Amino acid sequence: MLRYILNRLLMMIPVLLGVAFVVFTLMYITPGDPAKIILGESATEEAVTALREEMGLNDSFVVRFARYIGDIIFRFDFGISYVTGLGVWGELISKFPATFKLAALSGVVSVIIGVTLGIISAIKQYSWFDNISSALGLLGVAMPNFWLGMMLVLIFAVRLKWLPASGTYGPEYWILPSITLGMISAASIMRITRSAMLEVIRQDYIVTARSKGQSEWVIITMHALKNAMIPIITVVGIQFGQLLGGSVLVETVFSIPGIGRYMIDAIKARDYPIVQGSVLFLAACFSFVNLGVDVLYSFVDPRMRTMFEHKGRSRKIKFKTNNGARNNG
Repeated sequence: MLRYILNRLLMMIPVLLGVAFVVFTLMYITPGDPAKIILGESATEEAVTALREEMGLNDSFVVRFARYIGDIIFRFDFGISYVTGLGVWGELISKFPATFKLAALSGVVSVIIGVTLGIISAIKQYSWFDNISSALGLLGVAMPNFWLGMMLVLIFAVRLKWLPASGTYGPEYWILPSITLGMISAASIMRITRSAMLEVIRQDYIVTARSKGQSEWVIITMHALKNAMIPIITVVGIQFGQLLGGSVLVETVFSIPGIGRYMIDAIKARDYPIVQGSVLFLAACFSFVNLGVDVLYSFVDPRMRTMFEHKGRSRKIKFKTNNGARNNG
């Protein structure tokens, strides 16, 4: 298992390098001069040229990208903000708790709603409840999260005045943002849960459990749901990773001081180091979430743990066999 985790960590390196390359390239070809952004439009051409030389902006693309990756690897330096002059890494760390809290609360909402509706829809297949849930699932997948957030603000904050429209000054301020992100993710979780449960409840061991007189609650929770957990965990992990990235616009709508709003403000100000660092940071978080999902498989399904252990033993046997063949040769 440890060998598998180490292999996955090593596989994350080229992925993150690819993300860094794409983002750096997009920022490189984006119109705008960072030196003029820092000094202002009224700066003289001599001052702009001197600052460009000092920042290394006159170097080639390859040199600048190599310097950027080298600073991240050897100094863990994601650059300095053009606007504030502060380190990007420190700003990301300070704003990540708000983004993680929003993603975690939204994840709880999406799991509770999605799994519950998915189970009931599978049990009552082709009923009116199943039809309505399926229609809501399709609507949720197609609905933009920022639009849903603005509609919730108009209804519950402006019209009814039940909840605050923006800010993070108390627990009530997190209700609308969590529902906004959670409802979108709940639609995907509901569809996968329904599909997985429909596949499981038709198996012979479910019929056997019913013939033994077990209650329907025990059959659904202890037999059917337990064996349908792998695809459910997969989609929950993917949705949680998307919640971290999908919070960009929702944080802006609800004025949450997280990485998403931080990145949107940086895009408006053409603060390229913040944009590059934020995207790379969120990509790393998404990769670690996927790794955590794979590790969780082994605890939910013993067959997955056996597969990981079997892969490790097979590689050891193959390595010993190859070494023995070389020695005999």
